[in-house]
Amino acid sequence: MLNMVEVSQGKHTMHRRVAKIKPAVNKEILLFLAGFMWFGVGTMLLWMSFLWLKAFQIHGSVFFCAVGIVVAMIVHHLGFLKIVDKNLGRILPMEGTRCIFSFITWKSYIIVAVMIAMGTLLRHSPIPKPYLSILYIGIGLALVLSSVRYLRVLMSQIKKDK
Repeated sequence: MLNMVEVSQGKHTMHRRVAKIKPAVNKEILLFLAGFMWFGVGTMLLWMSFLWLKAFQIHGSVFFCAVGIVVAMIVHHLGFLKIVDKNLGRILPMEGTRCIFSFITWKSYIIVAVMIAMGTLLRHSPIPKPYLSILYIGIGLALVLSSVRYLRVLMSQIKKDK
């Protein structure tokens, strides 16, 4: 029969093995990954909306873009900046290395999965693409604008560490 010391030593050995294979990075890498992800997804959404508007050759594309930009400013200022600030408040105090996937919380991974599913459903819905482009421009541009804060904080962290 195993005693508590042997069980404790076994858990400690297992923890060290897991720690060796865990992809750990410093907070500067986490800031870069967060900013890069927001920028990349935003750029993808903007590109999709551009292609939709180009494919339909709508003369009112300027209108759809203008409405999308207004939506982006609202989403950026009233929504995404709060999320960025919350993430920065979590990442910046981190010391040492953390798991590479901790640039967002586990709850945020669920939200991302739901957003991907909703985007897929919207793209395959009967909603005309020019109207859908307003939403994609709004969210895409808001993501790109919000990513700037991550990258600005990253640059200040790099300067501070020198």
